[in-house]
Amino acid sequence: MTTNPGVASNFIHDIINEDLKNNKHDSRVHTRFPPEPNGYLHIGHAKSICLNFGTAAKYEGLCNLRFDDTNPSKEDVEYVDSIKEDVKWLGFDWDDRMFYASDYFAKLYGYAVQLIKSGKAYVCDLDAQSIREYRGTLTEPGKESPYRNRSVEENLDLFERMRQGEFADGSRVLRAKIDMASPNLNMRDPVLYRILRANHHRTGDAWCIYPMYDYAHPISDAIEGITHSICTLEFEAHRPLYDWVLEALEIEDRPQQIEFARLNLTNTVMSKRHLRTLVEEGQVNGWDDPRMPTISGLRRRGYTPEAIRDFCERIGISKSNSTVDVALLEHCIREDLNSRAARVMAVLRPLKLVITNYPENTVEELEAENNPENPDMGKRSIPFSRVIYIEQEDFMENPPKKFFRLAPGQEVRLKHAYIIKCEQVIKDEVSGEVKEIHCTYDPDTKSGGIASGRKVKGTLHWVCAERAVDAEVHLYDYLFKDDADSEEGALFNPDSLEILTACKVEPGLLDTVAGTRYQFLRQGYFCTDLDSTRSKLIFNRIVGLRDSWAKNQNKSNG
Repeated sequence: MTTNPGVASNFIHDIINEDLKNNKHDSRVHTRFPPEPNGYLHIGHAKSICLNFGTAAKYEGLCNLRFDDTNPSKEDVEYVDSIKEDVKWLGFDWDDRMFYASDYFAKLYGYAVQLIKSGKAYVCDLDAQSIREYRGTLTEPGKESPYRNRSVEENLDLFERMRQGEFADGSRVLRAKIDMASPNLNMRDPVLYRILRANHHRTGDAWCIYPMYDYAHPISDAIEGITHSICTLEFEAHRPLYDWVLEALEIEDRPQQIEFARLNLTNTVMSKRHLRTLVEEGQVNGWDDPRMPTISGLRRRGYTPEAIRDFCERIGISKSNSTVDVALLEHCIREDLNSRAARVMAVLRPLKLVITNYPENTVEELEAENNPENPDMGKRSIPFSRVIYIEQEDFMENPPKKFFRLAPGQEVRLKHAYIIKCEQVIKDEVSGEVKEIHCTYDPDTKSGGIASGRKVKGTLHWVCAERAVDAEVHLYDYLFKDDADSEEGALFNPDSLEILTACKVEPGLLDTVAGTRYQFLRQGYFCTDLDSTRSKLIFNRIVGLRDSWAKNQNKSNG
């Protein structure tokens, strides 16, 4: 089998290389991505998607998409559909290999009967609290259930009656008979099946008992011919149980579980339970809120699949947990968009500016490059007239030293246009706030002209007032103030969204479509929102222009 050298190697690939060398699994590589359909995928899942599908591609193998739908009380078709969309959007395809754990419910039940017959499983009547108490602690062994030594015949009868719905939810479980004194708590007679009356999104009410993940997962892997079952580190302590299930069922070609460190990201929470709470309590506007770390949220905000795949490649795969600076993710999207996002001018907090010596009732068409980093993107025409808008922050009446923007008596260049000089400040008579500023322009300083060589220190972006298009702009900050990824400890940031409703943008943006990405000059990268219409343009800020990660890298390399 040949490998794809374009995919970075890691310790998992080292294991696979050794397996291939020894002809293990008949030199096959078959992975799977096994999400639970109980919420939307987040950036941490993107790492797993890239690893599983990328590993299969590297070794010209296969990767399955398998939904772990063993808990119908929390699952929904909405989540199934969103997961499929996310995986496809990231650039991966499972071809005809989409499966569900529920595909194997009958087989899983049959295997459970096999375990009972071989004396390796029993029906236990202890309730959940008692099972926890009997399990013991890390320093004390557990106690055997009083139902542990039921006969095979009685266990078979009770398990079948569980299947037929004779018993109440939670009244009985099927447990593996392993070792109540094991130093690994997961091996102290773990639960394999529980009674749960809940309508399943695929099987309806056909079942009232459902297998536990630790039981269903290794068997599902084996049924599908998975060779390398890659999961995150929290499952490392579950690996002995994974192997026990396969050994107890005498499955010959057993998948190998390999654990890697999950993604921890600063200012980000990766708990689906916590994210679900934010959605249900209305603290965010759904799972695809652009502040959310979900893949759908990142997509709506304007992130590209290429940037996310690049991020996953850069952070690599390791055996020990660590926390990645979210600034690296932001660096990846900046780097991706730098050469592909068109530059446009947008004024987020407009201040009216009148060029008093510019002809009235005249609109001049100026030429501007769409992307100086990519000349192939061509040029566009932008209107210029006597009245324009600039940013409020680009003018100060009493500026400090080294303020190179506009101030009384000071000159600046208008991007793609002329040099102007501030001559007069018009204020509101009541509030004293600056209403508009009056300037003069030098007609000989047109950008690109023969006499345009005169230099000034400041350059401002602007929008022609006569042709400006109104827009709403959403500015996002981190959803959480804390750096710690904690389900309970992360502090929600109430200032994570600022909506600006009086913005002005170039007229060329009037026909923008959802998902189009731009660099607003001097502002950052922005994306047209899904709810944007021609009558109400809405733009989401993807990321600002300042790249703290790249700056820190340059310092460390210096």
